[in-house]
Amino acid sequence: MPHFLIKSENILENSIKITEKELYKHIIKVMRSKKGEKLLFLDENEIQYETILEEIQPLYFICTIEKKYKSERKLNLNLYTAQSVLNSDAQISSIQKATELGVKGIIPIYTDNCTVKEAFIKTKIEKWNKIAYESVKQCERADIPKVFPLMHLEEVINDFEQIIVFAESHTNIDFFEYIKADKIDKTKKILVIIGPEGGFSEKEYELFINKKIPLITLGNLIYRADTAMVAALTTVINGVNHG
Repeated sequence: MPHFLIKSENILENSIKITEKELYKHIIKVMRSKKGEKLLFLDENEIQYETILEEIQPLYFICTIEKKYKSERKLNLNLYTAQSVLNSDAQISSIQKATELGVKGIIPIYTDNCTVKEAFIKTKIEKWNKIAYESVKQCERADIPKVFPLMHLEEVINDFEQIIVFAESHTNIDFFEYIKADKIDKTKKILVIIGPEGGFSEKEYELFINKKIPLITLGNLIYRADTAMVAALTTVINGVNHG
């Protein structure tokens, strides 16, 4: 059951009162929720509320709270992803999947082989944040990731201490080999960088090598960039938590 995001100001002792027009419209008009139905809500303090729809009025509805508790549905890593911006459908898919996998932030980056124009990318940040917000509701996670403004590769590298680049060349080291030698600090921010469909340029590889940033392979197969992002994040999450 998807949950709905509210503010703690909506809480009235043992009930929740919803007056926001969009939320009212979605739950009452679009979903056609009826009195007696169960609804899940989550506030900005990551408190989950299991409720029963009690009263429906023309401008608001009220739900009785049955249970409330701190939501544990969030990743136990400070994980961020930076990906060279992809064409429309693939970019949207990447944001949705990164959100579902629990990343704290999604950083669109402009790389040498990026096929989307910088000016166009800058107009999409607000929309991409809304996509992440909607994905949070569907996967019931407790926290909301941020889609950052567009950055260049050099800027991103300077903002993080722990960086892992997943690349299709210039390396034959897999992630599990890497973490045996270099343990990752789970308390610090971890950045996973994924390139565009055409891969990183030689200039960008030189940048990674000069900065001593580890280059990690996902194996012998060549993935589409949006698939590579899912594979890379999954590998890091599993590797850090269980490696």
